[in-house]
Amino acid sequence: MSAETLLAIIGLALILPAISLYNRIVAARNLARQAYADIEVQLKRRAELVPQLVEAVRAYAPHENALLDAVAELHAAALGAKSREERFAHERGLGERLKELVLLQESIPRLKADASFRKLVAQLVEIDDHLQFARRYYNGAVQQYLTRIGSFPDSVVAKLFFFRPMPFFEADTRGTTRIAL
Repeated sequence: MSAETLLAIIGLALILPAISLYNRIVAARNLARQAYADIEVQLKRRAELVPQLVEAVRAYAPHENALLDAVAELHAAALGAKSREERFAHERGLGERLKELVLLQESIPRLKADASFRKLVAQLVEIDDHLQFARRYYNGAVQQYLTRIGSFPDSVVAKLFFFRPMPFFEADTRGTTRIAL
């Protein structure tokens, strides 16, 4: 066997596993990206409801300007976020404020009786349920990706090709982003 053949065999023995590792990392990253797209769909649906909810509450509770302004500011900040980490932080804050907005119906019976407000809250709860599933799926995909880029020998390939970590979409401070009726 010639030296050139031996070098070719050694080269293939190194390159083929590296290609396989690279492809596994790309697959894990793409899964996480797809999961993020699912979150984006739910966040967009929720964002479309926010102005309607604010106006419905404003009609019955104009004295709640601080809360309504906070919701509007967080809504705008989430839509204008420059990174996923920033977007997730604003969305968690928005989720908390939306819970407060929905809870106003307990102290304002006319608001609770308003059919359009009840319909908006029902849509918000449905979106929140879908968002919870999307968040869990995304976090699982991110965990798989982070494990892949942090484990040897995948980590070597990940560093060579500049694969970067992705953030988790963590729940709010009480462990949930869920809105309850």
